[in-house]
Amino acid sequence: MPPTPSQTVGPFYGYALPFPGGADVAPFGHPETITLHGYVYDGAGQPVPDALIETWQPGPDGSRSGAPGSLRHDPVTGRVVGRDGVAFTGFGRVPTDADGHWAVRTLPPGGVSYVSLAVFARGLLHHLYTRAYLVDGPFDAAGDALLAALPPDRRATLIAGAEADRTYRFDIRLQGPGETAFLEFL
Repeated sequence: MPPTPSQTVGPFYGYALPFPGGADVAPFGHPETITLHGYVYDGAGQPVPDALIETWQPGPDGSRSGAPGSLRHDPVTGRVVGRDGVAFTGFGRVPTDADGHWAVRTLPPGGVSYVSLAVFARGLLHHLYTRAYLVDGPFDAAGDALLAALPPDRRATLIAGAEADRTYRFDIRLQGPGETAFLEFL
């Protein structure tokens, strides 16, 4: 079998992984839509223009099943042609732009205060997992086992602060000062 992107040195992410509407997790026109956005920076503090961010989260009601079939496929080629614009999937995938910026439109997660993310980027043989905690004001870390286990400086790297109405910013630093806390799954 040919190697997968995580088994090789890339970036191959622009080839097959992004899809039309990958950043549009929320149904079009939904009144509770929020925007989660930020930049990906390398160890030298430079933007990473060729990273890919995946997001997963429960629905506003706390369900974790997503919406099967919410991606439409071309009946002839089988290629993904975009979301249906109606169903909430709980999953997003978006590349960074030339300035290292990424953004997803989604709904507030139910039952948790965070959106889970995976980061694919050049030089990474394995993608990185983290969380973006959506914070509108003072935040009590004691209510979350992961945050409570981290020292305050590492905990701060997981906070997506509120900006304008219904917008949260979450920058991802791959290494160096202020490196984002990444999760390890064994």
